[in-house]
Amino acid sequence: MICLVQAAGMLDLVQDLGRPGYARFGVPQGGAADPGALIQANRLVGNPLQAAGLELTLRGPALAFPEGGIVALTGADMNAARDSGLAAPRYQTLWLHPGEVLRLGAVRDGCRAYLGVGGGIATEPVMQSRATFLAGGFGGFAGRPLRTGDRLPLGPPPFPPPYARLSLPAPENDPALRVIPGPQGPAFDDDALLHFYGGEFRVSALADRAGLRLEGPRLRAPGGGEGPSQALLPGAVQVPPDGRPIVLAWDGPVTGGYPVIAGVISADLPRLAQLAPGDRISFRAVSLEEARAAWQARLAQWEAQLEWL
Repeated sequence: MICLVQAAGMLDLVQDLGRPGYARFGVPQGGAADPGALIQANRLVGNPLQAAGLELTLRGPALAFPEGGIVALTGADMNAARDSGLAAPRYQTLWLHPGEVLRLGAVRDGCRAYLGVGGGIATEPVMQSRATFLAGGFGGFAGRPLRTGDRLPLGPPPFPPPYARLSLPAPENDPALRVIPGPQGPAFDDDALLHFYGGEFRVSALADRAGLRLEGPRLRAPGGGEGPSQALLPGAVQVPPDGRPIVLAWDGPVTGGYPVIAGVISADLPRLAQLAPGDRISFRAVSLEEARAAWQARLAQWEAQLEWL
């Protein structure tokens, strides 16, 4: 079975839950920016949770299924439509007829949508993962975004075929991203800390899967923004010499020398995934205990029960 890309979107990537364990070779874990959304899409189509699906950014593609298929959409709302005229709601199993085309448009909220396909996308694994790593040019579909005319191989569909739905995620009430202090946090002066925790920032157009550069208050970094190289993880907030913070993302470097003022907690990385250029954000400090509790709450959210239809 295949999925034919009739018209590519802005940035369509094959992604799974990433390739942990290769940072010592300079390869980040990567994978889905919003792993919970991919996990839920896979659950709705009867796949193993680590199966590969599509991560769609800002504007989605048109995808044809010559032999039909079972799909589910999660994450951002891309105003999906089916050629058959049937509805294409998010967070619900969709059965596509042979030859049917699923069309996705521009996002109406959020930044990234996820498409799970029954059987998973069966491209060749690299380092035990099908995740696309754009900087390395490997994984996914030839290590690149999908293009019009690409033919994606699909695995065998699940049996028995599922038909289920999940409740739409509740909107986040807290506009601030929760962070814990970074290794160089105490070295920043009071003025920089006041602006970081008390100011508001905007996601610039220089935002991708490697990092999100922020516009807003300029922060004076210790050591002029330079220092010895250190290990980095997604969510680390670096302050380079120009004072404009950069939030490292899923395909960001695994080491770097800019001072790290704070780190976005794991529970809020999915929220980071749904930030688009122009969105406004702020930061709120929490304790390690609060960060752990938030992560457990996020896991419980991902384990929400399917409602069988």
